[in-house]
Amino acid sequence: MTGKSFFIDTTNCIACRGCQVACKQWNRNPGTKTLQRGSYQNPEDLCFSTFKLVRFSEVEVDKKPRWYFFADQCRHCVEPPCFYTAEAKGVKAISRDEATGAVLYNPKVKVKAADAKAIRESCPWDIPRWNEKTGGLAKCTMCIDRIKEGLLPACVKTCPTGAMNFGDRDKMLEKAQKRLNEIKPMNPKAQLLNAEAVRTIFLITDEPQKYHKFASAKETMEITRMAAIKRMLQPLVNFSPLKG
Repeated sequence: MTGKSFFIDTTNCIACRGCQVACKQWNRNPGTKTLQRGSYQNPEDLCFSTFKLVRFSEVEVDKKPRWYFFADQCRHCVEPPCFYTAEAKGVKAISRDEATGAVLYNPKVKVKAADAKAIRESCPWDIPRWNEKTGGLAKCTMCIDRIKEGLLPACVKTCPTGAMNFGDRDKMLEKAQKRLNEIKPMNPKAQLLNAEAVRTIFLITDEPQKYHKFASAKETMEITRMAAIKRMLQPLVNFSPLKG
């Protein structure tokens, strides 16, 4: 499989949030007003102007408190359900870049509230965000403008620890598997999240729910099968007797 992929190694993440800030700066997105909620995580969630968010989760391990950091962003699915949902509803706001596999949103295309809700609900990772004022959808762009110029995504470029990685998909999968093999003996629960179905591959060392309730999707294979069936049936849907 061609295209690009991220590899996010949470074992190397120190929650400096450099990636989060770099994403804001490169995309010229405004800051988000937040409240003190008793957590270092800030802001509380992704939004129309926040494409990248380092999530903080404090859990108890062996009766000791422990932080889990999760640099959340769009997974750029190999078979993106948001794209197929938008296509089924006639929404023209979502496309895919053939060279990289990036799933791209056009925030200038207005989307009805009901359609935006359906698109967001179709995402197993709860990523798409809708702007009530403009009617647009937005999320991580994979820094497609930077990639086209031979540059790394802003979040990867700024990461000081090697937690964020980006490159050809086959090389990222190889790197991720190698790292998993290295830490698995010491971390039996270590795993790669949905690597076969996404282009943003996370390496974690404990149950996904301890990082974030949407960290992992359980039905990615079903998504892939449904997408394949849709592609096979599309010629029949588009067939017109008048055209022969």
